[in-house]
Amino acid sequence: MSFDGKIDGDVRGEGALILGEPSVVNGNVEAVSAVVRGKVNGNIVAKEKLEIKGKSELFGDIRAAKLSIEEGVTFVGKAEINPNKIAPAAATHRGELPKSSEGPKPLGR
Repeated sequence: MSFDGKIDGDVRGEGALILGEPSVVNGNVEAVSAVVRGKVNGNIVAKEKLEIKGKSELFGDIRAAKLSIEEGVTFVGKAEINPNKIAPAAATHRGELPKSSEGPKPLGR
């Protein structure tokens, strides 16, 4: 699936997702694999591979089995890259990873 527009909401795909240069997504993205060339304000979960191409902007967290980021990308967020375990994004909200049931942990300990 290829997308080149603007959307305010989550994007979910069962296969490969390509966000073109003019694309703007204000929501979470979930796909088997994804190529980002536009702007995303939300979290991205790619079960197999995520590619973020030059001049893209991502403000959110990443979970992927494999990650490729080109020079020139703006990325503000956290990345969890683990080829063995990718959790579904159903519990995620824009800009936040799922909360642990253990409660907050003190920093530096």
